[in-house]
Amino acid sequence: MAPGNAPTQTVGPGFKSQAEKPQATVSVQVPFDNVRILPQSPQLIALLSMIRSKDTERADFIFYSNRIIRLLVEEGLNHLPVMEHTVTTPIGSTYNGLMFQGKICGVSIMRAGEAMEQGLRDCCRSVRIGKILIQRDEETAQPKLFYDKLPEDIAERWVLLLDPMFATGGSAIMAVEVLKSRGVPEDHILFLNLIASPEGVKNFATKFPKLKVVTAFIDEGLDDKNYIVPGLGDFGDRFYTI
Repeated sequence: MAPGNAPTQTVGPGFKSQAEKPQATVSVQVPFDNVRILPQSPQLIALLSMIRSKDTERADFIFYSNRIIRLLVEEGLNHLPVMEHTVTTPIGSTYNGLMFQGKICGVSIMRAGEAMEQGLRDCCRSVRIGKILIQRDEETAQPKLFYDKLPEDIAERWVLLLDPMFATGGSAIMAVEVLKSRGVPEDHILFLNLIASPEGVKNFATKFPKLKVVTAFIDEGLDDKNYIVPGLGDFGDRFYTI
């Protein structure tokens, strides 16, 4: 299988016979070593099915999106460095545990990426969050940086870059370039997103081989308008528009 292609198959874990298996489309292959796809559990596929449906109302879209975002953040934290940390329990015994090594921050690609900020805050209390605004230039059709506000010490932090939809990869690539220009090492960046295209993953993973990507699903591809297929529509519009 060529890198960048994301084959899918139908599965139904937990049933005794083939005839009893419900059929669900899932991501089944990680195309690059620096790309992590969440385990394609029945729970995740059910959540994705809810947010993909055109009939899902905004309140439900927000609720189920937030559940997936929480899963993404939890998986992202698993890729941060840790060190040994021994504690004493209330009964006087010692426990050889771990603690995170170094500071972190979130950086959202506005506006859809801002929807992922609360999920990060739910897992990391008082976490600092920066913002990057990148929009398409109508004359060149290329992404253009319009605004950024980042922690002054971001070069000393591990950065969780947040954007729910990962289509061509243009905005994400520019966001990483902004972070690198501020001194953030490539291998200190984790990019979290809900749905990715194989084209975007290929562009991104080959350009930044030291950076980790955590996604919930790699879709079939892009259409002639560069929309992710089957996708879920415009995430920002569905999350924020009443």
